[in-house]
Amino acid sequence: MNSEARPDGPGGRPEAAPDPRRWKALWVTLATGFMSLLDVTIVAVALPSMQRDLGASAAAVQWVVSGYALAFALVLVPAGRLGDAMGRRRIFLCALAGFVICSAAAGAAPTIGWLVAARLAQGACAGCLAPQNSALIQQMFRGAERGRAFGLFGGTVGVSSAVGPVTGGLILALAHGTQGWRWIFYVNVPVGALALLLGLRLLPRVAPGRRERLDLPGVTLLGVGVLALMLPLVFAESGGLSRLWWLFPVGVALLAAFACWEARVAARDGQPLLDPRLLTSTRGYAAGTALGTLYFVGFSGVWLVFALFFQNGLGYEPLRSGLAVTPFAIGSAAGAVVSGRLVERMGRLLTLCGLIGVIAGLGAAAWIMWSAPTGVMTWLAAPALFVGGLGSGCVISPNVTMTLRDVPVRMAGAAGGALQTGQRLGGAIGTAALPGLFYTVLAASGRDYREAVALSVGAALVAILAALAVAVADWRHDHVHGPPDRPDRSDDRSQDRPAPAHRPEREHRAAEGGATRLHGG
Repeated sequence: MNSEARPDGPGGRPEAAPDPRRWKALWVTLATGFMSLLDVTIVAVALPSMQRDLGASAAAVQWVVSGYALAFALVLVPAGRLGDAMGRRRIFLCALAGFVICSAAAGAAPTIGWLVAARLAQGACAGCLAPQNSALIQQMFRGAERGRAFGLFGGTVGVSSAVGPVTGGLILALAHGTQGWRWIFYVNVPVGALALLLGLRLLPRVAPGRRERLDLPGVTLLGVGVLALMLPLVFAESGGLSRLWWLFPVGVALLAAFACWEARVAARDGQPLLDPRLLTSTRGYAAGTALGTLYFVGFSGVWLVFALFFQNGLGYEPLRSGLAVTPFAIGSAAGAVVSGRLVERMGRLLTLCGLIGVIAGLGAAAWIMWSAPTGVMTWLAAPALFVGGLGSGCVISPNVTMTLRDVPVRMAGAAGGALQTGQRLGGAIGTAALPGLFYTVLAASGRDYREAVALSVGAALVAILAALAVAVADWRHDHVHGPPDRPDRSDDRSQDRPAPAHRPEREHRAAEGGATRLHGG
């Protein structure tokens, strides 16, 4: 579906009219993103059932969670770049079809090997979907509408992570019997099939562009580097940190080699996988990526700590454990919707205030869990968790908006993939480190679950404080120097078409410090 053109674009070029079905298309992408991100955490509550039913070892069944997260993270940037080069609609629909098929295969798995293989493929499909979501927002929306759309997208990211445990517990409660865990995967099939049909109808088409080569050396260096950093973390529960610690310096070295290679490709006017100018010349991108990575270290790991505390320490069933942290999810959804309307007005200050809310809310909740009587603990902690959720909604959504809003549309997929790779890496660190600290404190304190949860949440707050420091530095930069003029990058709507031979605004953008001379320009 091609948009109509109006002769009022920058430099006299025709400007594409907004797609009249863009909001309906957005809901399709949000539903798909929610489903794929929910699968990161929803499966955790069903692992004991899977282990008993399939006769698997604890190490093997852990790959049902870890393998999905690992495959998800590995393909984000290459998939984003493929979407930039080949069309986001095409990659999105192919990945969604693959996700539905893999979900059905995981639900029908007769052995643990089959299940792990299906989850690895499902994670790869989810990783292909994720960068297309943010890139399609860049493509379909502009101005204040883009902020509202990113607000909904950020809320989806935050809420999907928070409601995973309660959704998994609810499905297990409704699906009785030892085979109930299979419905955690089967539920994706009708939802995904409906999203696929709606996507075929609503997602915008764009004219095909010139053929571009994929930066295979860059893909290899980035993929192996991320793999080296994440493998010790996904094997953390089985001693991976002590056995595979040497992979950390290998991963850092490979990522440094990746950065050097990309700089060399860009200097030769080639087609890098991730253009270095996104970090050096695109306002807010480097700070936003760092902030998101640090925030997800604390944000992702704290949910496993709460689950361990409520289920192992207080004896809650999975559903009740999930319901205990639902106020955070409700607050996160509300904060995301509101922040989408405020981000253009408040900028980085909104993220700063949100981080303060998260720190206050989670800090108060940790103190209540450490000191309050068991019978009223969850009721007393609910308001604090709600405040923390409101703050989180004002962190994730605005940070996505401010990180990606100045990215040229033709690079939106790769840029969104890199941002989410940082979040997934931060999440892997948090989900490995915080439960590990929980068990360490538990052993040292003589099985004091209250002390373990308080100190583990405190460690999560250290990472969030580091994110707050990044936010303060970025806010002060804008406060001292003034926010730069932000031309509407959506004028580059021809990301899949050859650019006009004459681009008189290019020199003007270069003077403003924007990323110029990118692929196809």
